[in-house]
Amino acid sequence: MSPEPRSLSPLAGLVDALRSGAVRVVDLTQPLSERTPVLRLPEPFANTPPLSRTELSRFDDRGPAWAWSVLELGEHTGTHFDAPIHWITGKDGEDVASVAPSRLVAPAVVVDKSAEAAQDPDYLLTIDDMRAFEAEHGPLPEGGWLLLRTGWDARAQDEAAFLNANETGPHTPGFDVECAQLLAGSVLAGVGVETVGTDAGAAHSFEPPFPVHNFVLGAGKYGITQLANLALLPPTGAVLVVAPLKLVGGTGSPARVLALVPRDGAAASG
Repeated sequence: MSPEPRSLSPLAGLVDALRSGAVRVVDLTQPLSERTPVLRLPEPFANTPPLSRTELSRFDDRGPAWAWSVLELGEHTGTHFDAPIHWITGKDGEDVASVAPSRLVAPAVVVDKSAEAAQDPDYLLTIDDMRAFEAEHGPLPEGGWLLLRTGWDARAQDEAAFLNANETGPHTPGFDVECAQLLAGSVLAGVGVETVGTDAGAAHSFEPPFPVHNFVLGAGKYGITQLANLALLPPTGAVLVVAPLKLVGGTGSPARVLALVPRDGAAASG
């Protein structure tokens, strides 16, 4: 069978669109450094360490022509991917290495609740919010991602503001229990957020606790956290590219997350 002519190839069309600017690549990944905020759990639970690095050589006697370091960081550090085995309800499910590549490249919708979260840091997305979104923008994409925009990425370089915790615990937006159940039973591959975890800051007090982890990962779906630049994406029409490490036995992995966005469909703020 002869190769498809270049002019008819979908990939050639994508390359041309990228070259011309008709499709642009938006980086949804927060910079990863020793200053990247990490989740803080109360005692007696173990906490993940922040990123640290130990230098092996830097153009010196230890290695005259090269520089490299050893990294120590948790699987769930910075912009990262949650696999089903991260949570007890998904413990018999996929690790990071088992996730099908086709599920890591998929359409995305963006639900913008940044105005609501600015007024109430404990804002929770509800089933009514989802019904209103679908009434305006159509059904959720099969095998796609729902990304919740709250404007929280603006806080990402200030750990205190990002975690937003006081004596009653953290206060960050997310999903209510019923919405988490709805999304777990939906056609989606997973959900993404700008906050430190896929659940709201107060989700430890929900019934059940941490419903996104409980229901979404328990349903064999995925999570992405600490996203950036969702303001540059349209409500529909973007394609998400999620690239975690292919970590055998991994419950999660830092990830580079990109979006392909058609120029005519870019968000007004972009």
